[in-house]
Amino acid sequence: MRAWLGLMLIVPLVAAAQMPGFDEGQGEHQRREEAQVPLPPYPKPENYLPFQVSATTPFGFFVDAKSISVGADGVVRYTVIAKSPDGVLNISFEGMRCADGEFRVYAFGKSDNTWFKARNSKWKPIRSESRNAQRAVLYSDYFCAVTGNIASAEDGVRALKSGGNQGATTNGY
Repeated sequence: MRAWLGLMLIVPLVAAAQMPGFDEGQGEHQRREEAQVPLPPYPKPENYLPFQVSATTPFGFFVDAKSISVGADGVVRYTVIAKSPDGVLNISFEGMRCADGEFRVYAFGKSDNTWFKARNSKWKPIRSESRNAQRAVLYSDYFCAVTGNIASAEDGVRALKSGGNQGATTNGY
Protein backbone atom coordinates (compact mmCIF):
# COMPACT_ATOMS: atom_id res chain seq x y z
CA MET A 1 0.00 0.00 0.00
CA ARG A 2 2.83 2.41 0.84
CA ALA A 3 4.47 1.80 -2.52
CA TRP A 4 1.26 2.80 -4.31
CA LEU A 5 0.86 5.88 -2.15
CA GLY A 6 4.44 6.93 -2.84
CA LEU A 7 3.96 6.32 -6.56
CA MET A 8 0.75 8.39 -6.56
CA LEU A 9 2.68 11.32 -5.07
CA ILE A 10 5.67 11.08 -7.42
CA VAL A 11 3.86 10.58 -10.76
CA PRO A 12 2.25 14.07 -10.85
CA LEU A 13 5.62 15.69 -10.05
CA VAL A 14 7.39 13.80 -12.82
CA ALA A 15 4.62 14.61 -15.28
CA ALA A 16 4.72 18.31 -14.39
CA ALA A 17 8.50 18.42 -14.74
CA GLN A 18 8.17 17.08 -18.28
CA MET A 19 5.66 19.76 -19.31
CA PRO A 20 7.05 22.35 -21.75
CA GLY A 21 8.04 25.53 -19.93
CA PHE A 22 7.84 23.99 -16.45
CA ASP A 23 10.47 25.21 -14.02
CA GLU A 24 10.41 24.19 -10.36
CA GLY A 25 11.67 27.61 -9.29
CA GLN A 26 8.73 29.38 -10.90
CA GLY A 27 6.15 28.68 -8.24
CA GLU A 28 2.56 28.06 -9.13
CA HIS A 29 2.36 30.14 -12.29
CA GLN A 30 4.28 29.68 -15.47
CA ARG A 31 6.48 32.56 -16.61
CA ARG A 32 6.69 33.71 -20.18
CA GLU A 33 9.83 32.92 -22.09
CA GLU A 34 12.22 35.84 -21.69
CA ALA A 35 13.08 37.64 -24.90
CA GLN A 36 16.68 37.85 -26.04
CA VAL A 37 17.55 41.53 -26.02
CA PRO A 38 20.64 43.23 -27.40
CA LEU A 39 22.60 45.52 -25.13
CA PRO A 40 21.61 49.17 -25.49
CA PRO A 41 23.98 51.91 -26.64
CA TYR A 42 26.28 53.03 -23.85
CA PRO A 43 24.58 55.77 -21.79
CA LYS A 44 25.37 59.44 -22.35
CA PRO A 45 25.16 61.99 -19.50
CA GLU A 46 22.65 64.14 -21.41
CA ASN A 47 20.17 61.23 -21.21
CA TYR A 48 20.51 60.63 -17.45
CA LEU A 49 17.25 60.98 -15.50
CA PRO A 50 17.91 61.39 -11.76
CA PHE A 51 15.85 59.66 -9.10
CA GLN A 52 15.96 59.89 -5.32
CA VAL A 53 16.93 56.74 -3.43
CA SER A 54 17.53 58.05 0.08
CA ALA A 55 18.34 61.36 1.69
CA THR A 56 21.17 59.64 3.54
CA THR A 57 23.00 58.06 0.60
CA PRO A 58 25.97 59.99 -0.78
CA PHE A 59 25.45 58.45 -4.24
CA GLY A 60 23.48 60.02 -7.06
CA PHE A 61 21.28 57.63 -9.04
CA PHE A 62 20.13 57.94 -12.65
CA VAL A 63 18.39 55.93 -15.36
CA ASP A 64 19.42 56.37 -18.99
CA ALA A 65 16.23 57.56 -20.70
CA LYS A 66 17.26 56.00 -24.04
CA SER A 67 17.65 52.53 -22.50
CA ILE A 68 14.17 52.09 -20.98
CA SER A 69 11.99 49.48 -22.66
CA VAL A 70 9.09 47.19 -21.82
CA GLY A 71 9.32 43.88 -23.63
CA ALA A 72 6.52 41.65 -24.87
CA ASP A 73 7.77 39.30 -22.13
CA GLY A 74 6.71 41.88 -19.52
CA VAL A 75 10.27 42.73 -18.49
CA VAL A 76 11.14 46.39 -17.91
CA ARG A 77 14.73 46.93 -19.06
CA TYR A 78 16.87 49.96 -18.26
CA THR A 79 20.39 51.18 -17.60
CA VAL A 80 21.00 52.43 -14.07
CA ILE A 81 23.90 54.68 -13.13
CA ALA A 82 25.21 55.15 -9.58
CA LYS A 83 27.56 58.10 -9.18
CA SER A 84 29.81 58.31 -6.12
CA PRO A 85 30.65 61.64 -4.44
CA ASP A 86 34.07 61.37 -6.15
CA GLY A 87 32.43 61.08 -9.57
CA VAL A 88 33.05 57.35 -10.05
CA LEU A 89 30.28 55.70 -12.08
CA ASN A 90 28.84 52.23 -11.62
CA ILE A 91 26.70 51.39 -14.65
CA SER A 92 24.58 48.31 -15.25
CA PHE A 93 21.96 47.21 -17.77
CA GLU A 94 19.18 45.43 -15.89
CA GLY A 95 15.75 43.91 -16.20
CA MET A 96 12.85 43.93 -13.75
CA ARG A 97 9.87 41.57 -13.57
CA CYS A 98 7.16 43.62 -11.89
CA ALA A 99 4.76 40.69 -11.40
CA ASP A 100 7.41 38.66 -9.59
CA GLY A 101 9.36 41.40 -7.81
CA GLU A 102 12.63 40.26 -9.37
CA PHE A 103 15.60 41.86 -11.12
CA ARG A 104 18.42 40.63 -13.29
CA VAL A 105 21.71 42.26 -14.30
CA TYR A 106 22.55 41.64 -17.96
CA ALA A 107 25.76 43.67 -18.27
CA PHE A 108 28.07 46.15 -16.58
CA GLY A 109 29.59 49.31 -18.01
CA LYS A 110 33.34 49.58 -18.44
CA SER A 111 35.46 52.73 -18.23
CA ASP A 112 36.07 52.60 -22.01
CA ASN A 113 32.32 53.10 -22.62
CA THR A 114 31.63 49.50 -23.59
CA TRP A 115 29.66 46.70 -21.93
CA PHE A 116 30.72 43.37 -20.52
CA LYS A 117 28.05 40.75 -19.96
CA ALA A 118 27.34 39.63 -16.42
CA ARG A 119 28.70 36.13 -15.85
CA ASN A 120 26.06 34.76 -13.53
CA SER A 121 22.98 36.63 -14.70
CA LYS A 122 20.00 35.19 -12.81
CA TRP A 123 16.69 36.53 -11.61
CA LYS A 124 16.85 37.54 -7.95
CA PRO A 125 14.28 39.00 -5.56
CA ILE A 126 14.22 42.77 -5.18
CA ARG A 127 14.92 43.59 -1.55
CA SER A 128 14.84 46.88 0.33
CA GLU A 129 18.38 46.63 1.64
CA SER A 130 20.73 49.58 1.61
CA ARG A 131 23.23 48.22 -0.93
CA ASN A 132 20.50 47.59 -3.55
CA ALA A 133 18.02 50.26 -2.50
CA GLN A 134 17.97 51.78 -5.99
CA ARG A 135 16.23 48.67 -7.36
CA ALA A 136 13.61 48.70 -4.63
CA VAL A 137 12.91 52.38 -5.34
CA LEU A 138 12.70 51.84 -9.12
CA TYR A 139 10.36 48.92 -8.47
CA SER A 140 8.01 50.59 -5.99
CA ASP A 141 8.07 54.23 -7.09
CA TYR A 142 8.73 54.25 -10.84
CA PHE A 143 8.38 51.06 -12.86
CA CYS A 144 6.06 48.75 -10.88
CA ALA A 145 4.10 51.02 -8.56
CA VAL A 146 0.75 50.08 -7.03
CA THR A 147 -0.96 52.52 -9.40
CA GLY A 148 0.11 50.37 -12.34
CA ASN A 149 3.17 49.02 -14.12
CA ILE A 150 4.67 51.10 -16.88
CA ALA A 151 3.49 49.91 -20.27
CA SER A 152 6.07 51.70 -22.41
CA ALA A 153 9.40 53.49 -22.38
CA GLU A 154 7.46 56.77 -22.45
CA ASP A 155 5.68 55.79 -19.21
CA GLY A 156 9.05 55.11 -17.59
CA VAL A 157 10.52 58.43 -18.70
CA ARG A 158 7.38 60.25 -17.55
CA ALA A 159 7.51 58.55 -14.13
CA LEU A 160 11.18 59.45 -13.64
CA LYS A 161 10.66 63.06 -14.75
CA SER A 162 7.60 63.53 -12.53
CA GLY A 163 9.08 61.92 -9.43
CA GLY A 164 7.01 58.73 -9.44
CA ASN A 165 4.64 56.41 -11.25
CA GLN A 166 1.38 58.24 -10.67
CA GLY A 167 -0.42 57.65 -13.93
CA ALA A 168 1.02 54.62 -15.65
CA THR A 169 -1.24 52.32 -17.55
CA THR A 170 -1.37 48.73 -16.39
CA ASN A 171 0.10 46.32 -18.90
CA GLY A 172 -1.18 43.11 -17.34
CA TYR A 173 2.11 41.76 -16.00
